[in-house]
Amino acid sequence: MQEDSSRSPSYTVTCEDYVHVVEFSPFSSGTPASLLAYGGNQYVVVGTCLFQEEDMEIEGVEFNVLRAFHHELRVDALAWSPESRLDRIPTIRFCTAAADRKLRLLTSDLQDRHEVKVMEGHTSYINHLVFEPTEGKQIASVSDDHTCRVWDLDGNESTTLRLRSPGISVCWHPEEAFKLMVAEKKGTIRFYDLVTQQAILSLDCGQSPVMSADWCLTNTIKVGAVAGNDWLIWDITRSSYPQEKRPAHIDKARLFKWSRANENLFATTGCQGKISSQLLIHHLGHPQPVMIGSATVGSGLSWHRTLPLCVIGGDRKLCFWMTEM
Repeated sequence: MQEDSSRSPSYTVTCEDYVHVVEFSPFSSGTPASLLAYGGNQYVVVGTCLFQEEDMEIEGVEFNVLRAFHHELRVDALAWSPESRLDRIPTIRFCTAAADRKLRLLTSDLQDRHEVKVMEGHTSYINHLVFEPTEGKQIASVSDDHTCRVWDLDGNESTTLRLRSPGISVCWHPEEAFKLMVAEKKGTIRFYDLVTQQAILSLDCGQSPVMSADWCLTNTIKVGAVAGNDWLIWDITRSSYPQEKRPAHIDKARLFKWSRANENLFATTGCQGKISSQLLIHHLGHPQPVMIGSATVGSGLSWHRTLPLCVIGGDRKLCFWMTEM
């Protein structure tokens, strides 16, 4: 991995403050533009993105801020609801996690209606959360308190799954609303049936700590994770052990995310360095990363819904990288 293969971002968007979390909505907004939210110390900004790859009249990226929401604490994690849409009556709904161990469900019509519901139950740091993707009536969250909790939109806890170590990532099956994947720091990834509340399958990383895991939603037999310096990929129909494993980051890997546009494309980030964080984009057919980038104190990682483009947050900016398929 030579330094000279490093590429500057395809596009950047300037922000007012340091960006801690950034998420593209994985759902259609009902308009050509994609919804994007980013969060920092006491705020969440929601906007729309349109790229020149989607509209030839745009130079680079067109980013429009829809609304900035005050958030009492720094945003540590954020998830979009499939009910967020901009056609008909605009509705924005997302959920955040913060260091006070609470979830906050924000719903807004971008006019007068603006509701925040606080959900309490976790007894330690919340690492990740996700909406049920078909109807968006449930939220799952995982925490250092060794639980995965499923909540309804009124803030009631409907299910508590006891884990054997801190929960670091949670993913919902794209079509089957009762299937949930939960990754644990000690190196186990389990798939649960929410009806029976039992594990139906488990994968073994063979190493720990696992920092991040993701379910490939365009081909659900694929699961990926990062542990130590390595990325790992499973084919869940073949083995509970990884099919492929490669060293990626010298300074330990932090996040793993599959592209939504191409089932063979995924990105990993290194742990936040003192100055910059490394972004690597990998393709399963290539032994080396297909792209290397870095962002000043970069954090967060998210893929566009239909383009082979990912974003990470940084010091007062968003950095977008477009990948050749």
